[in-house]
Amino acid sequence: MAKKNINEMSFLDHLEDLRWLFIRSTIAILICGLVAYFFNDFIFDKIIFGPKDPNFITYRFFCDLAKMFNMDESMCITEMPFTVQSRTMGGQFNADMWTAITAGFIISFPYILFEFWKFISPALYENERKNARTFIIVASFLFFVGVLFGYFLIAPLSVNFLGTYSISKEVHNDFDLDSYIGLIKTSSLACGLVFELPILMYFMAKLGVVSAAFLRKYRKISYVIILIIAAIITPPDVVSQTIVTIPIVLLYEISIFIVKWVRRKEPKEEIITANE
Repeated sequence: MAKKNINEMSFLDHLEDLRWLFIRSTIAILICGLVAYFFNDFIFDKIIFGPKDPNFITYRFFCDLAKMFNMDESMCITEMPFTVQSRTMGGQFNADMWTAITAGFIISFPYILFEFWKFISPALYENERKNARTFIIVASFLFFVGVLFGYFLIAPLSVNFLGTYSISKEVHNDFDLDSYIGLIKTSSLACGLVFELPILMYFMAKLGVVSAAFLRKYRKISYVIILIIAAIITPPDVVSQTIVTIPIVLLYEISIFIVKWVRRKEPKEEIITANE
């Protein structure tokens, strides 16, 4: 049966398309997660527990940087004074399954974007529908950069700070497995999604929800919010907060440019469509 035109589709037809979007995306995540499951030794030993290793690349980089500029050498660590333990019968099994699913989501993200594009493309202009490849490449690139940023910067900074923080020598840090893995996953995925800000602003501009003038008007407030977010997800030191704040601010400024470009093109496209 031929696919209906968007103008002929009812609300239930849109819900049916959305349902299949979730079904196909879930299947893709499960398939990629199954593949990731067979590499669980590498994922846990080298990736998940990487930030727990004092020789992790991030610690060595900041240690060398601190020595070069005669700064605080707190990142020059020789050991992580904490252990990770599983205190429930199914703790390690659950961690294995959910980590595989998380890896499946990250790996299949470009395909999920493709499904999302197919869902919204009927509402776009003809020339915009031809930009599917560009959309998927750019959005995927931003997501993966965000994941790497979260993993190589946010996660190790948080692990180093929280793992070495102590209120008394009488208290030893024994972290639960779910808590430790949750920190790594949250840091990586949250940054991956935050880096999608320009893409989100693009579609909000297309819907007429935001404008460049609006974003510029509330720029100072947005910067304060960004600083607050950076303070929450990073250790309480200026260097860590600056490292997190700068790329998010850059993304915000890029979003203003994108919104301005979209809103400037919109009237021209509407006029062309009307003349046709």
